[in-house]
Amino acid sequence: MKKILITFCSLLLTCSVFAQVDKNTALYKTILSRDSLLFDVGFNHCDITQFEQLLSDKFEFYHDKNGIADRKKFLLDLRTGLCKDTEQYQARRKLLAGSTEIFALYNPGNPGAVYGAIQNGVHQFYEQQKGQPESIGGSARFSHLWLLENGVWKLAKSYSFEHVREAVITDDALPDQDSEIEKWLQDNKVPALGIGIIEHGKLQQIKVFGARATGNAAPYNTIFNVASLTKPVTALVALKLVSSGKWSLDEPLTRYWTDPDIATDPRAKLLTTRFVLSHQTGFSNWRWNNEDKKLKFAFDPGTRYQYSGEGFEYLRRALEKKFGKSLQQLASEQIFTPLKLKDTRYTWSESIDTARLAIGYDANGKAYNITKNNTPNAADDLTTSIEDYGTFLVSVLNGSGLSSTVFKEMSTPQVASEKGKHFGLGFEIYDLGNGNYALSHGGSDDGVRTIVFLLPKIQKGLLIFTNGDNGAQLYAPLIRKYLGADGQRIIDIEMKQ
Repeated sequence: MKKILITFCSLLLTCSVFAQVDKNTALYKTILSRDSLLFDVGFNHCDITQFEQLLSDKFEFYHDKNGIADRKKFLLDLRTGLCKDTEQYQARRKLLAGSTEIFALYNPGNPGAVYGAIQNGVHQFYEQQKGQPESIGGSARFSHLWLLENGVWKLAKSYSFEHVREAVITDDALPDQDSEIEKWLQDNKVPALGIGIIEHGKLQQIKVFGARATGNAAPYNTIFNVASLTKPVTALVALKLVSSGKWSLDEPLTRYWTDPDIATDPRAKLLTTRFVLSHQTGFSNWRWNNEDKKLKFAFDPGTRYQYSGEGFEYLRRALEKKFGKSLQQLASEQIFTPLKLKDTRYTWSESIDTARLAIGYDANGKAYNITKNNTPNAADDLTTSIEDYGTFLVSVLNGSGLSSTVFKEMSTPQVASEKGKHFGLGFEIYDLGNGNYALSHGGSDDGVRTIVFLLPKIQKGLLIFTNGDNGAQLYAPLIRKYLGADGQRIIDIEMKQ
């Protein structure tokens, strides 16, 4: 079996091309996404359809020891060798973090346009016989030649080089730290986990683990429902409009919208965007929590904190009335299009790539139904990816599209919330001491547990997306791992009674 595994293990191409592309470019992210589908989904789960979809009809595989294989032979070897009996033998490929280099191949007849890309890197392979622990199967360097064929990226050639059977190609700059996280998923029965790591004001790492659905590995660009992480996006739509002078934090919302349930209550005139974004509307979370299922005030707006999705929905209706556009349209104009967020939506669309969609699961592994909203919900059910939401958070961190006054309002405590924390505008605020603070928000629905942190003073951040009811059990170890002492301070605050 090891010979079979080594045949598929590694690839290197020696070519003269331009300088490698930056990690933040669309090309880099696209190729890494294709890599994830090919290996994290296809190779690691013997999903032959992924190879069939991603390999060019003219695909050729060059191996320095085992010769050449065309597409037909490569797929046959995969079916009859590595993937013949996955119950008895299973292989897993892991791309070493930071090893990827991508070089663009430019079309001389159309300056700036690419016709292909070279992907170089280092990966290692693990193998597991039935009833035996997983062990190192080999490691190597690799390269892929990707070509655009009728607008679709296809793997055209693969070259193998520098195989190592028992040892791993090591690099002190590329430590293997993911096995610990994978164990946390298994121990806590969390199907899939997505992590985004922000450092120096940029989204530096994206990691996705586990299965988006039973038997289907979660690719690099998995799409998650993020529940209440919808609210910060809605908040930024409003705050950007405030920054541009088209909206006001303190203008009564009743000028544009009054809910029929509270039309006769004079307190409706007190509702403002500021009170919505800081959860001071006086509404319960949802009107159906009330005995009569109607919207009502539990206290006067602006007098204290009470978390409320209804408040955000109230703001949505006011914005839509004022501008004559849906929240989806407003968000596209203010956030999604400028930031090129292609996988982020308030509403369900048939164009959503369901092959990348994470299904929600309960604690016993039972799948929930997919939420398919036809109308935007300002407080819930946004679908997005780690890359998209991380890009959004970086824009927040850098104050993109916000005036200095509005950014200060957003990150200034507006009202005391829980456990010594405060709510600003759209984010909860943790006082970490020594002038440092974190902006945070979480999400929790059936089969969804998500949370994010931004530390503006030190330009760091962390995103955690999961698709299981047990997902919150991963928060503490991940926060400690990626936010260090600041993360421990966050956990200490959460542990307060």
